[in-house]
Amino acid sequence: MSAPNPASTGLFINGQRETGQDVRIGNVTAAISVANIVKSSLGPVGLDKMLVDDIGDVLITNDGATILKSLEVEHPAARVLVDLANLQDQEVGDGTTSVVIIASELLRRGNDLVKNGIHPTTIISGYRSALKAAVAYIKKEMVVNVSELNDDHLIQAAKTSMSSKIIGKESDFFAKLAVDAVKSVKMNATAADVAGYEAMGQSSASNDSKARFKYPLSAIHILKAHGKSSLESHLIDGGFAINAMRAAQGMPTFVESPSAGEPVKIAMLDMNLQRHRMGMGVQVIVKDPAEIENIKKREMDITKERIRRIIDAGARVVLTTKGVDDLCMKYFVEAGIICARRCNREDLKRLAKATGGRVVTTMADMEGNEAFDAECLGSCDSVREVRIGDGEMLYVYGCKGHGASTIVLRGANEYMLDEMDRALHDSLCVVKRMLESNTLVPGGGAAEAALSVYLDDYAHTIESREQLVIQEYADALLVIPKTLAVNAAKDASELVAKLRSVHAKGQHSSDEADAELKFMGLDLIEGTIRNNLDAGVVEPAISKIKSLRFATEAAITILRIDDRITLNDSKGLAR
Repeated sequence: MSAPNPASTGLFINGQRETGQDVRIGNVTAAISVANIVKSSLGPVGLDKMLVDDIGDVLITNDGATILKSLEVEHPAARVLVDLANLQDQEVGDGTTSVVIIASELLRRGNDLVKNGIHPTTIISGYRSALKAAVAYIKKEMVVNVSELNDDHLIQAAKTSMSSKIIGKESDFFAKLAVDAVKSVKMNATAADVAGYEAMGQSSASNDSKARFKYPLSAIHILKAHGKSSLESHLIDGGFAINAMRAAQGMPTFVESPSAGEPVKIAMLDMNLQRHRMGMGVQVIVKDPAEIENIKKREMDITKERIRRIIDAGARVVLTTKGVDDLCMKYFVEAGIICARRCNREDLKRLAKATGGRVVTTMADMEGNEAFDAECLGSCDSVREVRIGDGEMLYVYGCKGHGASTIVLRGANEYMLDEMDRALHDSLCVVKRMLESNTLVPGGGAAEAALSVYLDDYAHTIESREQLVIQEYADALLVIPKTLAVNAAKDASELVAKLRSVHAKGQHSSDEADAELKFMGLDLIEGTIRNNLDAGVVEPAISKIKSLRFATEAAITILRIDDRITLNDSKGLAR
């Protein structure tokens, strides 16, 4: 459909205009191109991507969100898919690749329907009906409620998330590490948190009167250190590690409580601990040369008083984001205090939360005098400087705050450590979602195959044109098991046909023995189908539901577009 001649309408647009099927084809092609980039990285045998930026830095990963975030995507429709992957990463933490693949497949099939004469509004309505039916089916049939979630379920979910990552071979070790880390930051959920869980339909036991908990991942600190094997990574449970070292060799390497039951106090500062100097522009007229010495002495005394206030408040460890000069260091060494400078501000905020303290930015009070509030000090059992790899780190043991833990990752090089960090982040998110929702679904294409068969049957109950749309939606979901099989170098057509056949039998049979068939998914190592629930290939139900919702909404957003106007800049060139 061509745009009307601007001269005949009296409308002049300072730019270029595309309308109708032309813009739709352009949008769908761009979205499919983005999906094709990440398609081969899906699944436990997916391949990695190497990304090289303009200054030659290399990034090796198979995490969908990281790949798409690193690309400079200019096409507006393709950017919708990049934002979609980021949204899935923020909300769930895993499933970023699959959500992009499903969205692009829905777009491709939607575009084919438009070419066959189905109006976009009908397609949008059909997609929404299919989504509603799919989510209802997952919640009713596919979700397994685990009232008292034990470690086995959590470790299985973490291993499923890790299976496609660099640490997949050591998934037993890292899955246990991830589960222990998330459980160590357990906190009582507030009323707002509980209301949020119920609004998202996360809890089947939301009507129960038992206490609910939350697991803030921000309390888990991940440190990366070169050297040793990845299997020598470890968790400091209830402790915290900070990438800093003593400012002077004369300071002790270990500080513990002087008497039983008395904690070690930590001062966390966001200010300079340097010799006090008068401000710029201040003029002092001195008539007696001896006064100069008094001014210098007073400057030193001001610094000494500042340090003395911190020490008198009970601090045994002082950490600051800024500098510490030799004069201040001398006082700390004399007092037997560990002091570290140039600490990361974000790390200090985490440590403050973990130890129940506060980061102090100034010592000035309301009257203009200087004072140090002892309530700002954090508490712990002991602090030790430990040599890790090429440098030193400060380990804080027995934090008395809201719960915090640190995972110290070890690995051969920077690329490996970065990819391990991303893989562990996905697993931590999955374990958190499992603990908060108490529900899981089988993975390995089981949920998509079951939905495909169910929606095919559901489409036959619809008497309008939407029947065609829902059938296409059902077929689009099969892109996940197909892609998993292709990436595993298996016969995708035969495996998916077997999978659909088994699910159709399970859904259409009244025999109780066939009820377990709905959990059948792909075994990509052997190239067969199996009960993935028994095999331990599981993921949080919220992950599957959200990925379907996000993918459908993204496809609908792009299919609604039938006009694109690219405005010219001030020089008359198209942007």
